Amino acid sequence: MRKNQTSLTARGIALMRAIESEKPADERICYDPYARHFVPAWMYWVLGFFIKSGYAERRGPGVNGYLAARERYIDDVLQGYLDTGLQQLVILGAGYDSRAYRFSLAGRVRTFEVDHPATQADKLENVGHIFGMIPEHVTYVGVDFNTQTLGECLSAAGYDPSLATLFIWQGVSMYLSAEAVDATLDFVVNHSAAGSAIVFDYLYRDRLDGATRQGEISGMRRYRFMTGEGLTFGIPKETAKEFLLVRGFKEVIDIGAEELKAAYFTGKNARRKVVGGYGIAVATV
Repeated sequence: MRKNQTSLTARGIALMRAIESEKPADERICYDPYARHFVPAWMYWVLGFFIKSGYAERRGPGVNGYLAARERYIDDVLQGYLDTGLQQLVILGAGYDSRAYRFSLAGRVRTFEVDHPATQADKLENVGHIFGMIPEHVTYVGVDFNTQTLGECLSAAGYDPSLATLFIWQGVSMYLSAEAVDATLDFVVNHSAAGSAIVFDYLYRDRLDGATRQGEISGMRRYRFMTGEGLTFGIPKETAKEFLLVRGFKEVIDIGAEELKAAYFTGKNARRKVVGGYGIAVATV
């Protein structure tokens, strides 16, 4: 992402959540009542038309299904940790994520949103409009990874490594270098309490290498000149468990499109597609 540019990719994910949330309760996969507030009017009406008309689905079958399921799955992971006494939440590359506001965290869970300063400043302006103030239960941590490390920024913001922590890292790893991915995972392993965990999604290596061609991935590469966000990292399919165990994690759950489809696409959604090429891992310290 360019130095002073907000993330267009994060805007697009908020648009998907907004449109999915407009569906009846028995049809939507995920629900975010705040997503619409993070989407500029032009984007909602222009790009939203392509989603609602079915054109986006024809161009990239199952892409929106995957994005909605990813949102729901990570929501479910968060709720599971909240139910078992989560003490601290860190949302890495937060973008326009609204979990800090959709879940009951105030006075219960120390919460940090970590992101690029440009995107974070824009988000805070939107958050102020939504709530009339900046929520006090969230600590916003701006990080420029060209000059700062995650550890020094979180520590300066009050992060407590002795607390049971969940790290949410959604839609980020595929845009980083292998070294940056390793540095983030190393921080989680070595600077969080036993029982802490990270949930993150990743791209399959064969899609990154082009061995298996996929329409929306080609599109992301084609429009990199607009977003400033290029695809750079992937993990071979069915190897994420070994990848994470070698890096010091103790337990790993790794799921893909088939599991997401089985978990969430029933009833009226049974015919909706979920694109492959991506995995979601939950790794415990």
